[in-house]
Order: sequence, then structure tokens, then C-alpha cells
Amino acid sequence: MPETLDRPPGTQPAHPTHPAPPEQSRWLPRRPRSARAARRLLREFLAGLPDGQPYLWAGELLLSELVTNAVSHARVPPGRKIQVRLAVEFGRLRIEVHDASAALPSPTVPAELDESGRGMHLVALLSEAWGVGPRPGGPGKVVWATVAPEDGREERRDGRTR
Repeated sequence: MPETLDRPPGTQPAHPTHPAPPEQSRWLPRRPRSARAARRLLREFLAGLPDGQPYLWAGELLLSELVTNAVSHARVPPGRKIQVRLAVEFGRLRIEVHDASAALPSPTVPAELDESGRGMHLVALLSEAWGVGPRPGGPGKVVWATVAPEDGREERRDGRTR
């Protein structure tokens, strides 16, 4: 079951005397190719950070799933866009995807031969935490996930070495 918090557990907004965390956001059309545009935005964002690279592998997968879900499952009037927000806060990459649909995502375990239905299950497995909450300033929701940096080990999650 997802968290229903605006922020992942244990995090707080930046303190007024500390600089704001690096972040970037962009509105994208609700089209399948927006997942590619979102991944490009993530790569550019992380390339601009001194320690951004360790978030890339899981970040790209999670962002692709969240954008694809917003494009595929949000039943909203034509012309509505989705917003992608990326931030590094407290040593974690926070990925948010905002859409105008009130329908809540939930991870399912699909049958072996099902061709879809694995997206939120993958989000739950790959993220440190994830959740959903109301979209600030508008109708719909924001689905978020946090990513811890990869620790630089020579073995990747798929078992192959780098």
C-alpha cells in the first residue's frame, strides 16, 4: 500500500537558512513519447549535479514507469498535461509526476503471462519509498518515489558487472 504523504517519511522542507535543494520541473503533454522526454530531463538534471550519476539507473526506470502510468491511466479531458518534478533532498532523488486524475495507483502482482500491470510493482521494488497525495494547486494527484544513490559496486542489480 502506498504512503499517502506529501513527502517521504523522515524528510522535511529545506530550512530557511539552508539553500533550497536542487530541483527542476517541466510540464509535458500526455503522450507516450513524454516518457523519453522525462528521461532526457532527468539525465540533464543529474549531469548538472556533482553527485548526480549514482541516481541515474533506478531514476530512469522509476520516472519512465510513473510517466507512462500518468499517460496511460489518467482519464482526464484532452489537453491536460502532466508535470515532472525532480529534486535531490537529504541525499535522495525525489521524482514526482503530477496529473489531473484522481484515480490512485496501486501495485499489483500480475499473472505470469500478463502483458501489463507491472509498473507500480516495479516502482515499489526499485524505490526506497513511494506514495501518492493530492496535487497542490489543482485537481488530481502527485505520485512520488525516492531513490537512494547506487553505491558504486561493480555488480549491477541485473547481476552483470560494469
